[in-house]
Amino acid sequence: MLTKRLQQAMLALLALAAISAYPAQPAQKKDLIPSPTEKDWLAISKLPDWSGIWVPMTKDQDAQIKSNPTPWTPKVAKLIAWQEEEARASRPPPLFVDCLPEGMPSWMLITHNSMEVLFTPGRVTMLGESDGNRLRRIYTDGRPHPKDPEETFHGHSIGHWEGDTLVVDTVGVLPQAWIAVAEHLGVPNNGELHVVERIRLAGPNLMQDELTITAPKVLTKPWKTTRSYIRTRDKSHEIIEGQCIQGNFAPKTDENGNSVYVPIPHEPWGNYPAPPKQR
Repeated sequence: MLTKRLQQAMLALLALAAISAYPAQPAQKKDLIPSPTEKDWLAISKLPDWSGIWVPMTKDQDAQIKSNPTPWTPKVAKLIAWQEEEARASRPPPLFVDCLPEGMPSWMLITHNSMEVLFTPGRVTMLGESDGNRLRRIYTDGRPHPKDPEETFHGHSIGHWEGDTLVVDTVGVLPQAWIAVAEHLGVPNNGELHVVERIRLAGPNLMQDELTITAPKVLTKPWKTTRSYIRTRDKSHEIIEGQCIQGNFAPKTDENGNSVYVPIPHEPWGNYPAPPKQR
């Protein structure tokens, strides 16, 4: 009988023989992002100046509901009409009360919060307030969209410069992400969403984003609309941390002396219930 040590040695030899029977696999070449060079940073200095804080023109957003109506399908148009009636009755439909990101294209369409734009080699990054998830990455390093992009609320965005205009192409948006024209008016895009933006400075402190939104599940045709932002350089006007439902909680100290939040009762559309009548 073979000893235990000899058996182990023979098994090791058999394993080596099995491995050697397969051809060696070539090392996979990774697609690495190169470190930025001085030339890359110098190229950024030649781009348009988008520094500062950008405040959306909310009155213009509201005005375009009538001046540039969304080409909803007949079924969606009926739902939008019902949403308008509910809002007039002080029961605004709860589109954005679940703490999920507003996503694309709603962020650019209806945001009431300030935005900051950062340029780095190969990327434009947009940061915003409100729901704590306001982050868009627009890749400008020449990469294409992935063949099968992982769907997210903001999708996959690639961009290139045409003169002073940043042209952005966005796909891979979750079907659950809203197309909204107000915080109480909108529907999920339901899939196959495609957004093309042309973002430029229309004046020294005016940024305009021209969006062309294709959503065949809810729109009868591509919808072109423009959103505007005013720049402020006031140092006291900074992007702040936003928590989407922090207002639904009240600070309290629990039985262990810890600072905690406790829920405040509220109705499905976000309003706080009226206090009980005094007898």
